Amino acid sequence: MQNHPLLAFYGDDFTGSTDALEALALSGIPTVLFIEPPTSEDLARFGSSRAIGIAGDSRSRSPQWMSENLPCIFRRLKEMGAELCQYKVCSTFDSSPQIGSIGRALEIGAEVFGSEFVPVFPAAPRLKRYVVFGHLFASADGRVFRIDRHPSMSVHPVTPMKESDLQIHLGLQTRKKIELFDILMLESGEANLYLEKLLKEEVDIILFDGIREDSVERSVNLIWGMRHRAPFVVGSSGFTYGLGNYLRSKHGLEFGGINWDVRSVERLIVLAGSCSPVTERQIRWALSHDFFGIRITPCGNFRDVTAVSLKELRSGKSVVLYSALGPSDCGGENFGASFAAEMGILLRELLLQSGVKRVVIAGGDTASHAVRQLGITALTFRAPLEPGAPICEVHAQDAKLQGLELILKGGQIGKEDFFVSALLGRNHAERS
Repeated sequence: MQNHPLLAFYGDDFTGSTDALEALALSGIPTVLFIEPPTSEDLARFGSSRAIGIAGDSRSRSPQWMSENLPCIFRRLKEMGAELCQYKVCSTFDSSPQIGSIGRALEIGAEVFGSEFVPVFPAAPRLKRYVVFGHLFASADGRVFRIDRHPSMSVHPVTPMKESDLQIHLGLQTRKKIELFDILMLESGEANLYLEKLLKEEVDIILFDGIREDSVERSVNLIWGMRHRAPFVVGSSGFTYGLGNYLRSKHGLEFGGINWDVRSVERLIVLAGSCSPVTERQIRWALSHDFFGIRITPCGNFRDVTAVSLKELRSGKSVVLYSALGPSDCGGENFGASFAAEMGILLRELLLQSGVKRVVIAGGDTASHAVRQLGITALTFRAPLEPGAPICEVHAQDAKLQGLELILKGGQIGKEDFFVSALLGRNHAERS
């Protein structure tokens, strides 16, 4: 029996999509994440789901690509009849007018869903990403930086964040009128009146501040209450978690059915395409803890990499395949989407030949293009490992991949021993 979905969502990259999957599942909302827009038969197979997502890669795409591809995807999401649809973005909001334009995606979504206005909620306090008076801040190494001074995001190899004022940043990507719903309005006790006042000014986009979980809750209440006028929202996992908590209380949902005691596995494959210093430290930690490392490049011989990797895996070793060790080691344009897809083909071959049951892919763009090569139909939530990087269960037509445990990790996510924790399982992660 097909339940009426409460939420539909499209993730602008695959790591962000599994982040949303985790947020909803932890709120007790049965959720399925499809790799491609689902057919009616696909939906029927996951008929108990109350939230339905599509994992995308628009974060690495041009506005022209969005214009050609997002309308049909958004129409498919609209056909599902959910109460609200979220365009899931990263809480670092990294994007530009040329690549991953949040503004262009917002314009398309507003048109398809007929939104009177579009709420935008980028903050994710649980991930230490904050928006205050329209300016975005994010944590790194125990400190909070304005996003245009953040040690990683200000020098992102594709979409560096050079502006912390999100009204200005988003304004470079769309001509729609943007107004700020700041923290003082939110905490005034008259938030509904302020919102109505803004809407009388014929605003197209309302950007919400967010600094604590109570501000998330207040914003979610406002946005959910306006869903008939604004059925399309742009938001980070901060919004998704807040909405999940709200829906759980509203619908009396109860979490259950997950075994948190995730077992260790004998071997792990890590595919890392991130240039982040966080991922660099994780790779170096893994290499110093008995993982075998193999550097891969676009001009390298993937057949040799496959042979060496299989030899190590068959000897009982875990393997890290990586394309860079930090920002200073990051490659050029040859390390783009086509290279990530080739990495995915390599990974599929290793999985089919080695029988490895758990894999990590690090890097948002890498995950988005590599996962498509694995032949996966859908993902469901298995268990948490690190906030924003859950263990997911693979659903695939190939019996060798069915039940594979897949962890998609953004470049900035995780402690130094993340890959070791992924190998040893949840109990280790809790003790660390």
